[in-house]
Amino acid sequence: MLKKIGRLFVIKTRFEACLIIYALAVGAMARGMAYIDHYPGVGGKLLLLACTGSVFLAGGKIFDCLRYEKAAEAAKVAD
Repeated sequence: MLKKIGRLFVIKTRFEACLIIYALAVGAMARGMAYIDHYPGVGGKLLLLACTGSVFLAGGKIFDCLRYEKAAEAAKVAD
């Protein structure tokens, strides 16, 4: 039963990855806008930039991991 529930939290396709990255981006932009309200000026803008940059880094890592898992699975099948 726990394995079935655990499979819900595994990213299997690029579409699922895009949905998760979109959700991360929406949350990061909301947090960035809160930073701009709380820290007006350059400091808030830098924190907003850090929020958006973290989404780019996380998205790249998710896509790289999907590519790595597919390559590992293909190598396992080939052996």
